[in-house]
Amino acid sequence: MRRADRLFQILQFLRGGRLTTARRLAERLEVSERTIYRDIADLQASGVPVEGEAGVGYVLRAGFDLPPLMFSRDEIVALVAGARMIRAWGGAGMSRAAEEALVKIEAVLPDAERARAGAVQIYSFAPEMTADVAAMIDRLEAATDTRQALVLQYRDAEDRETCRRVRPLGLWFWGKVWTLVAWCELRDDFRMFRLDRITGCTEDGYFRIEPGKSLRDFFRCMERDPMP
Repeated sequence: MRRADRLFQILQFLRGGRLTTARRLAERLEVSERTIYRDIADLQASGVPVEGEAGVGYVLRAGFDLPPLMFSRDEIVALVAGARMIRAWGGAGMSRAAEEALVKIEAVLPDAERARAGAVQIYSFAPEMTADVAAMIDRLEAATDTRQALVLQYRDAEDRETCRRVRPLGLWFWGKVWTLVAWCELRDDFRMFRLDRITGCTEDGYFRIEPGKSLRDFFRCMERDPMP
């Protein structure tokens, strides 16, 4: 990592008013603590309001504005490629937000980085995505965020219709298929529902996360019994 990039990363880590130790910075940046002490001293000497001391920690004084955004080539590629994938495979609201985020990022990039972003040759095409699925993604994401219980009309792999009251916990993308991770009250267990098989969805009050029924609990179950 170039020294200039490292100094910028240090400033990023120190933002937010939280005390950060030199050891923590050294671990994140994969350098020695002595290097961090030297970098902090150089930042302070150049007028950057980094406060603190060795053995205690450092913090960036509130109100300090960082210079224009700087990204490495790999970071720019990741941002542009990710936004393009969301535009192709995400919900309608997500797609608009990804487009707006790219515009905002490019607006504050220096000319060289802006040109680099425009030169990324990675694209995504999603003929399987429909307007209904895109709208469902946004709806389920909002329900997950607000802990809104849902009643789903669902068609299983054998084309049988079932009605499930579920507690949405998260969305999972499998490459071409989106699924909803939820606690199913009918089965009294975690279940995953393919969005393209949901034929109806209505709100049915709010729920609280209960012990054993959270997304973290679901991940623990996956670790113990991975899906084939």
